Amino acid sequence: MGTTLVCAVPAAAAPGPAPAPASSCAAGDLDLAVGTPDPGAGQLYVPLGFTNIGDRSCTLLGHPGVSVLNADRQRIGSPADREGTASGPVTLAPGRSATAVLHTTNGPIGGPCLARGTFLAVYPPASKDEVLVKASFRICSDRFTVGPLTA
Repeated sequence: MGTTLVCAVPAAAAPGPAPAPASSCAAGDLDLAVGTPDPGAGQLYVPLGFTNIGDRSCTLLGHPGVSVLNADRQRIGSPADREGTASGPVTLAPGRSATAVLHTTNGPIGGPCLARGTFLAVYPPASKDEVLVKASFRICSDRFTVGPLTA
C-alpha cells in the first residue's frame, strides 16, 4: 500500500492597498529659507531650503524657478538657468527639508554685477504659485543658475 503525502501550501497573502503616492508639494506646504552663502574661487553658492510645513508627505522633482526682485518686486536680470540633472523625486515628510543651490559669481568676473535684489521669487517644481523670500542677492558676470532639489 502506497503512502500519500499531503502538504499544505499557504495561499499567498492578498496584497493590501498600496500606499498612496505623495503628491507634489504645493507652495503653501513649504517654508523657504536662504542659507549661508559659500564663496570661493570667485564663485558664490547659496543654498535655498524647502521645508514641508504641511501635515502630509509631498514630493519635489527637478528645479525650482527663481528670479531676483527689487524692493518694488520688479525682476532684476533673467530668471535662473537650470544647472545639473535631477536624480529623482525628493519626498518630504512633514518637517523635512530639501535644498537647491543658487550660483552666481562673487563679483564682476568677466561681466558686471546687476543691482542688488531684495527678494527672491521662487516657484517650487510643478507649481505656478510664487513664494517671495526676503533675501539680499546680486547676480554678477551674467551667471545665475539653480541646481535640482536634493534631500
